[in-house]
Amino acid sequence: MKPTEVTDLTLRDAHQSLIATRMRTEDMLPICEKLDAIGYWSLEVWGGATFDACVRFLKEDPWERLRQLRAALPKTRLQMLLRGQNLLGYRHYADDVVEAFVQSAADNGIDVFRIFDALNDLRNLEVAMKAVKKAGKHAQGTLCYTTSPVHTLAMFTEQARALRDMGADSIAIKDMAGLLTPYATYDLVKAIKAEVDLPLVIHSHSTAGLAAQCQLKAIEAGADRIDTAISSFAGGTSHPATETQVAALKDTPWETGLDLVALQEVADYFREVRKKYHQFESEFTREDISVQINQVPGGMMSNLANQLKEQNALDRIRDVFNEIPRVREDLGFPPLVTPTSQIVGTQAVYNVLAGERYKTITNEVKRYFMGGYGKPPAEVNAQVLKKAIGNESVSDARPADALKPELEKLTRDIGDLAKSKEDVLTFAMFPDMGRDFLKQRAEGTLVPEPLLPPESAAAHKPSGATPTEFKVDVHGETYEVAVTGVGDFGSGKRKLYISLDGMPEEVVFESLNEYVADGRSSGRQKASEPGHVTAAMPGNIVEVLISEGDVVEAGQAVLITEAMKMETEINASVAGTVKGVYVAKGDRVTPGEVLVDIG
Repeated sequence: MKPTEVTDLTLRDAHQSLIATRMRTEDMLPICEKLDAIGYWSLEVWGGATFDACVRFLKEDPWERLRQLRAALPKTRLQMLLRGQNLLGYRHYADDVVEAFVQSAADNGIDVFRIFDALNDLRNLEVAMKAVKKAGKHAQGTLCYTTSPVHTLAMFTEQARALRDMGADSIAIKDMAGLLTPYATYDLVKAIKAEVDLPLVIHSHSTAGLAAQCQLKAIEAGADRIDTAISSFAGGTSHPATETQVAALKDTPWETGLDLVALQEVADYFREVRKKYHQFESEFTREDISVQINQVPGGMMSNLANQLKEQNALDRIRDVFNEIPRVREDLGFPPLVTPTSQIVGTQAVYNVLAGERYKTITNEVKRYFMGGYGKPPAEVNAQVLKKAIGNESVSDARPADALKPELEKLTRDIGDLAKSKEDVLTFAMFPDMGRDFLKQRAEGTLVPEPLLPPESAAAHKPSGATPTEFKVDVHGETYEVAVTGVGDFGSGKRKLYISLDGMPEEVVFESLNEYVADGRSSGRQKASEPGHVTAAMPGNIVEVLISEGDVVEAGQAVLITEAMKMETEINASVAGTVKGVYVAKGDRVTPGEVLVDIG
């Protein structure tokens, strides 16, 4: 027996789980000296959704965040979460991009790479694992834990052996939804430790209220390390509190050696920081044993709630939670973690709101069925497969084998906006958003989303909704305006949430005409004819596939939208000639608006 090592997640997964990944670097740096002195095995500070949130919402350079944290935490290993061939984006990248990204992350300060694949298709980890080893860093092979008829002790143990043979320096059991139970944890750890002589880490979210107990049983079974979060960012859909686990293991053979007094000082600091981000708190990040039934991770819960709230369909959220396991079974029981959690969750929302299962099928579900993300853990539903892809072929190859090297092309495409190889990689992760970020940085116009004061109407604002932002010049004064949460409010009314220079205002319009006349809307009409094409969910236009005057068939794709980070084709409901196209790439749209008119 030996002391238990601790990885603290406060600067990454904890705030991702509880406040939508919104913690800013300025609130991390002041406490770094004390964090560095605690004696953690590592600090998870990067990866996951932090890269996206930095660029999308905080208007921070994620690479600069990493460099600043590296300088402020010289004594402690820095760790990141890497989605294998997906890196930190939502698609598979060519091998040269994966290799370049890993090397840059290592060069900028990452010591430990926790590498996973949403399907546990280990082929999608190979290139990243080799790149980490080439960079001389710690490669942590990761098993995404879930429950299904095919996810057995034998399967997980076999995969742990495969990760060891790929060169993993340690193994992590990643229980992203909080599905582990204490005795299942004990059996799983025992089985893996009997076969694989590598350090074993338990990462379990507290969503079901069981994670702390799971960690204690894991330690008894031979686990070497646990993931925790400081108490002020612990519990609920986050993780067990560091202080609680330190106290629980005191005076045992597994004592951590961490100082509770020093930890309390860190907890007091983050307790005050958390208040600053109150607008991103959600009732769906609390402990809820129902995760053992619907298997929905906490971050996924809050995202689904926000999407339904935008459409005044929050009362359907239980229907969506009930639909998610059905969609998951249709897709061959993928673990629910990025990006499969978005793929399954978004499809479940469409199934519920359309009143017909698979009436609309997202592009990502189609890509999934065609093998674009890897091999599903179990057989998929043949009928749904046929409906989604028709007679298209299904590939059983490693998805990235079909991708040509793309780093040179990405470098050419972004041009002079990229001042470093890291800028090119930011563009690679999020082409449109990354380009806008780099352009705004060059122009000096980067403006983070506003943080609302406690006395504001933030409690009524749909947390995490994506605003439409613009500047208005009035008599020489420039005002920052953000509009979000547009949607029906009943009886034909429209509700908007407007932030003017960071101060919120809620506006309800009595009619669509008043809404248009006020000058604050897109000016689009409300759909009323069979040829009026509209979106099923709020989102952004990714691609316009037709032009005015085109002749289209019923069922033909005319637009591609993005909602919940998933793309969906919008199809023509009738055949005819396109009389009008009222959107362009990048436009924000809401249900009920006429986007294309076919007559």
